[in-house]
Amino acid sequence: MEINEIQDLIKFVAKSGVSEVELETEGFKIVIKTGAPQKGKAEQPTYIQAMPMAQMPQVQHQQAAPAQPAQQAPTAPAAPAPKPASDDSKYITIKSPMIGTFYRSPGPDKASFVNIGDDIKTGKVICIIEAMKLFNEIESEVSGKIVKVFVDDATPVEYDQPLFLVDPS
Repeated sequence: MEINEIQDLIKFVAKSGVSEVELETEGFKIVIKTGAPQKGKAEQPTYIQAMPMAQMPQVQHQQAAPAQPAQQAPTAPAAPAPKPASDDSKYITIKSPMIGTFYRSPGPDKASFVNIGDDIKTGKVICIIEAMKLFNEIESEVSGKIVKVFVDDATPVEYDQPLFLVDPS
């Protein structure tokens, strides 16, 4: 990266209102932090992806919007919430270990790794999550019977999103 490109990046970050940006390529790493003296910016490069910058304002807006109807929202969901919690308390939830695209089978015309009612053991491949063109086989960390599949095939999943509900008994 040329010095002119770095200077343009610093100017862009300063104008955008973002507090910190990180950029990394092969053999090159730069971190830009705003709110510090110019000397501090040049000495402390930072990395930030476009997605986290877009998500941060959304989280702030979501928190600000529910503040007004917060009195109404807890009263309605309060009654239904305990019922599913008590039913699901005996089950174990298998959650996504990463962000990516969830696949139930190894290929489009192949059978699913697991279906509702299937018995699984620790170490059995239960799905694939594709992240950045890499297909990661997700293995079960528990033994039991699949009770529910929360995600449809070929849909995006977030980190820690529930994928399966397992009855360990």
